[in-house]
Amino acid sequence: MPEGPSIVILKDLVKALHLGNPEVLEVAGNAKNLDKDRLLHEKIQDFKSWGKHFLICFNDFTIRIHFMLFGSYLINERKKAPLKLGLIFKKDELNFYTCKIDLLEGNVKKHYNWENDVMADEWDSSAAIKKLKEKPQAAVCDVLLDQQIFSGVGNIIKNEVLYRTCIHPLTKIENLPPAKLKAMVKEARNYSFDFLKWKKENTLSKHWEIYSRKECPLKHKMEKKELGRTHRQTYFCKKCQKLYV
Repeated sequence: MPEGPSIVILKDLVKALHLGNPEVLEVAGNAKNLDKDRLLHEKIQDFKSWGKHFLICFNDFTIRIHFMLFGSYLINERKKAPLKLGLIFKKDELNFYTCKIDLLEGNVKKHYNWENDVMADEWDSSAAIKKLKEKPQAAVCDVLLDQQIFSGVGNIIKNEVLYRTCIHPLTKIENLPPAKLKAMVKEARNYSFDFLKWKKENTLSKHWEIYSRKECPLKHKMEKKELGRTHRQTYFCKKCQKLYV
């Protein structure tokens, strides 16, 4: 599943294609819950990202694309796989595969709060800390994946942030020292921008300290378990990461 930085890369790639507001000249694909005729000859006003969602904004509605686990896209190319949504413009085309498509009515700002998006200029760390304190019994490995607190953070970022801040993934919010809580929130954003930089360079996996590793950077044996309420695969080092109780 693409994490927030990967969706930012898609947004930037698509924005670089067009000057002005491109008109949709043809719509293709098998998205069943979408009135394709409504898109015809409409002009796109903006492309946005919110967490793991890619947003195509028109005057009074927005197309939301969630790539789920196996979604993909091609720009000015096609593949043989079934097409979920294809948008054709005068000079370019966007094609989306194996993803979830929804139509959001009205202004997109009514549907999203960009203060939750770790990649957004509007990101509010104080609001994140406040929300975390409202979940005292939650494990840090779960809250980092809560898209209403850290939209855009996925499993890679979760694992790397917890290692960077030396926090055991099963530590509960109520047991986390205030300084560690702030550090975790700060690193969720910092690592997301590192992720973006490395992804653009095609060097992301080379920089993983703990994700998919057998040893941590200090040569301690790694633990690999499905932890927390979300049961997501978690990599951690019992020697480097403290369990606060």
